[in-house]
Amino acid sequence: MFASSKVSGSVWGRIADYIFGRNSLIGIASLMLLTISGYATWSGMNDFIIGVSQSPGAAQGREIIGGLSVTNNMLVIAIVVALTFLMWLALRESFAAKRVLRDRMLTFPLYFFLALWSIGFGYGFWWSLIAGEEATRSSLSGLQEDARDAATAIAARLDAVKVQLDSVVSWSDGQMAREETSGGSCGVASGAGRGPLYNARRSVRDSIASLRDNVTTAWIGPVQQDVEKLRQAASQLAGETVAERQQAFEATAARIRGTARAIAARSNELGRSTATEMRAIASAVTVAPKQPGFSCYDPTLGQRLNQAAEQADQPAVLNLRDASFSEGPAGVANAVKALWENMGSYTGSLWRYVVSGGSVSGDSTVTGRAITGRDLIALLATVGIDLGLFVLTALNPPPAERKRFAPETVRQIQDAMRTAAARAPGTDIEWVRKHFLHHYKDSYFVIPNLYSADPDVAGEADKALAMNQLSGVLDDLGLIRWPHRRPRWQFWGKDELDKLREEESMSSKSALVEARKEWMKDNPRGYTKEEQDEFLSVKDIRNHGVFSKADRMLENAGWSKRARNDIEVFVFEDVEGLTPLLDALNDMQLPGEADGSDASLPRTPPEQPA
Repeated sequence: MFASSKVSGSVWGRIADYIFGRNSLIGIASLMLLTISGYATWSGMNDFIIGVSQSPGAAQGREIIGGLSVTNNMLVIAIVVALTFLMWLALRESFAAKRVLRDRMLTFPLYFFLALWSIGFGYGFWWSLIAGEEATRSSLSGLQEDARDAATAIAARLDAVKVQLDSVVSWSDGQMAREETSGGSCGVASGAGRGPLYNARRSVRDSIASLRDNVTTAWIGPVQQDVEKLRQAASQLAGETVAERQQAFEATAARIRGTARAIAARSNELGRSTATEMRAIASAVTVAPKQPGFSCYDPTLGQRLNQAAEQADQPAVLNLRDASFSEGPAGVANAVKALWENMGSYTGSLWRYVVSGGSVSGDSTVTGRAITGRDLIALLATVGIDLGLFVLTALNPPPAERKRFAPETVRQIQDAMRTAAARAPGTDIEWVRKHFLHHYKDSYFVIPNLYSADPDVAGEADKALAMNQLSGVLDDLGLIRWPHRRPRWQFWGKDELDKLREEESMSSKSALVEARKEWMKDNPRGYTKEEQDEFLSVKDIRNHGVFSKADRMLENAGWSKRARNDIEVFVFEDVEGLTPLLDALNDMQLPGEADGSDASLPRTPPEQPA
C-alpha cells in the first residue's frame, strides 16, 4: 500500500513536472511567441506585396512547370515558414552548449538578419492594426489643412493686390481733380479746366478702375468661392470595408487636390493677365513730354502700377503633403517602406520613448511626418516578440549534442578490448579498465605515448602499441576525441590541454593542510608547542588534476616511469543515455572464455608463450 502510494506520487510528480516544469513552460512560451512572430511576418509580407503591386491580380497564382500553379499566398506562407524556422534554428545554434566560436560567428549574423526581416514585416502588421485608421484620418486632414492654408494665402495675396489697385485709383482721382482745378499734373504747364490733359487723366483713371473691378469680379470673387468650398469639404470617410474606405479616401483626396490646384491655376492666370495690363498703363504714363506716344506724364503713377503688377504676377505655390491611405494592405506597405527608409530615426525614437517612460520623442521621417507614440508602440510590439524569443533561448539554451550509438557498437567495443588485451603481454580486461578515469565533468582515456614506451621493459612496447590501436578504434567509433586546441585565428582563450596543465600548478583547496593551519592559529590552546610546530611545518599540497591522476593510474597499471612521463589524454564524447562503453566494460570475457563468469573480477594473466 505504502509502496503503491510512493509510485503513484512519483508518477504524478513526473506528470506535473512535464506539464509545469521550467523547460516545458519555456518551450510553450517560445512556441507561442514564434507563432505570433510568424503570423505577423506573414501578414505584413503578404499585405506588403499586395499593397505595392499595381496589378489587380497580385494575389493570383503563377504557373510552374507541368501546368501546375501555386498562388502567391501559398508562396508567401512557404517562404515565411522556412525563414522563420531558419531564424529560430540560427538563434538556438547561437546559444547551444559546446559550440565552437566559428559556428556562433556564422549563425548569429544569420539570426540578426532574419530578425530584422521579421521585425520589418511584423512592424507593418502591428502598425496597420494599431495606427492605420488614425494615420488615414490624420493624412487626409493634413492634406485638407495644407490646401486651406494655400488657398488662404492666395486670397490674402489677392486682397493685397486689390489694396494696391485701390491706392492707384485714389492717386489717379486726386491727380485728375488737380488737373481740373489747377492743371500741371501731367508733367507740362497747363491751366485749369477740362482740356486734353484732363481727358488723358480721366482715361487713365477709367482704365485702372475697370481693371480693379475686373479683378474683383473675375479673380477675387471666384477664388473666395473656391476657398469657401474647400473649407466646407468633408474629411470623414464612409464605407464598411477597407476597399470602400480606400475608394472614398482617394476620391476625397483627389477632390481636395483638384480644388487647390484650380484655385492656384486661376490665380496665376488672372494674375499674369492683370499684371500685363497694369504694366501697359504704367508704360503709357511714363512717356516723357515731347516724346512719341506722350499723353500724360506721371512717373509716380507708373511706379505704383509696376509695384501692383509685381504683386499680381507672383505665382501661387502649393505645398501639399502626401496623403496616403493607411489601412489594410496599403497601410502595411506604407509602414514597411517608412520603417526601412527611416531605420535610424525609428530606432532613436524608440530608445528615447522607452527611456522617457512613454513620451513621444518628436522625431520626423525624411518626408517630414512626425513619428508618433502609436508608431513606436507598433515597433515595440514586434521588437518585443523577437526579444522575448531571444531571452527565452538565452535562459534555456539547447544542450550539447549527444551522439547515439547502435546496439552493435557495444559488441565492436568488446571486440576491440579483447584484441588489445590479447596483444598486450600479461594483461586482461581488468588491466584495460585501469586506463579510464573521471575528473570534474568529463571522463578520460589515458595511455602512454607510443614513443615513450621503455624498450628495456619486457613487453611494454607491445602493450603501448595495443593501447594505441585501441584508442584508434574508440576514436573511429566516435567515443573519444583529442582535446580541443585553440584555432589559429583565435587569439584569445585557452585550449583544453592548457587548462588541464594549469590545474596542476594550483594549490589544493580540498586538502586539510590549510584548514588545520587556520585552526591552529585561531585555537592555539590545547596543543603543545611541539604539536603546533608539527602542524604548521606541513607544506602546502598542490592540486592534483588529470595529469597527476593519470600518472598514478598508469603506475598502478604497471607502466614504467619513462612511459608515464609522456602520456596521451583522450576525452569521452557525450552520448545519449547510458554510454555503450559502460555496457562493454560490465559484460566482458577474455578470449576463449565462455563460462559466463563475471569478467569484471580480477583475473590471472594468461601465460605467455615461451
